[in-house]
Amino acid sequence: MPFDRSIKIAPSILSADFANLGAEIRAVEAEGADWIHVDPMDGHFVPNLTIGPNVVAAIRPHVTTFMDVHLMIAPADPYIEAFAKAGSDMITVHAEAGPHLHRTLQSIRGHGAKAGVALNMTTPLSHIAHILDAIDLILVMTINPGFGGQKFTRSMVEKVAEARAMVGDRPIHIEVDGGIDPATAPLVAGAGADVLVAGSAVFKGGSVERPQVYGENIRAIRAAAED
Repeated sequence: MPFDRSIKIAPSILSADFANLGAEIRAVEAEGADWIHVDPMDGHFVPNLTIGPNVVAAIRPHVTTFMDVHLMIAPADPYIEAFAKAGSDMITVHAEAGPHLHRTLQSIRGHGAKAGVALNMTTPLSHIAHILDAIDLILVMTINPGFGGQKFTRSMVEKVAEARAMVGDRPIHIEVDGGIDPATAPLVAGAGADVLVAGSAVFKGGSVERPQVYGENIRAIRAAAED
């Protein structure tokens, strides 16, 4: 996928109907989603247990856009190959999830995926300052990872702006995850984010039987971010 800094809305399927993931993905894509965001969690790095590589492989045929896989697992290294083989287009690991981040990023790219780094709210950007050329995406967490529906942390807007300034003209996406809705989208987009992860704000009120609600929600977030 060619790099650009246009606003991309990435619905998190963590807020979708898990009994009907394929149809949910097809519905949000048909209604304007740019990427599909997937959140594997291990119940150890974060206090929640969600999905593994087998589920990622199962939903891969339903994703026609770009599958953005955010690993909230530690250690991450033993699972890179499995998630890559499952069809991840982007694999994002937390900077805190292993002892040798640069080696982990090399492994992701070596397995054919793009490599992202997620930064918890207390993790400074200096953690990645010297390895930017190994990174395709910086994910700035605006909540504590692990559960959807949390309130946006406004102080992270400055961190988004600092991340955007740090990357300069490098082809690195700035992604934001946590509490994104039409009220917060313009804050992070104005600071330089181009990929907005939204779970409950996309899926609330809709269903596979009422997909037009997903479209309304996506368009509202996009319009606010682009205003």
